[in-house]
Amino acid sequence: MSDFRKVTESFWASPQIGLSDVAEARMLGFTLIINNRPEGESDDQTSGGEIAEAARAAGMDYCAIPVTHAGFNEGQVEAMVAALDGARGPVLAYCRSGTRSTLLWSLAQAASGTSPEEIALAAAGAGYDVGPIRPLIDTLSARSQA
Repeated sequence: MSDFRKVTESFWASPQIGLSDVAEARMLGFTLIINNRPEGESDDQTSGGEIAEAARAAGMDYCAIPVTHAGFNEGQVEAMVAALDGARGPVLAYCRSGTRSTLLWSLAQAASGTSPEEIALAAAGAGYDVGPIRPLIDTLSARSQA
C-alpha cells in the first residue's frame, strides 16, 4: 500500500515509490510525478528512469529535481515552481521519506507568494515539519511580496 500524503488538494508527498505505486498514482488522478531523490542514494530504491518510463506509459508527466542532504538551492526552488506551475493536475512528489519533497514544495510556495503560516499548516497536516527551513520560507515569502 502506498504512503501518499495529502499536503494540499493539488500536491501530495510520498516516501520512495515503486512501479506499482505509479499505477496507483494514475488511478488516483495524479498527472505529474516529481522525483526529489538523487539516483543511487540507496540500494533499494527504484531508479528514476524506471519511474519515468512507467509514469509516461501511464499518461503522466515526470520530472526529476534531486535534492541531496546538502540542502536546497535556488535552482531547485525555481525548478519546483516551474514543475508545479506546469502541472496539468494533482502532483505526487517523492524522496526517501517525503520530507525533502515537502520542504522543496514549501520553498516553492513561499517563492510564489503563499503565506508561511499556510505553508506550515499544510505540511504539518501531512505529518511534515517545516521548522528547519522556516527562516528561508519567511525570506522567500517576503521577497515574493516585494
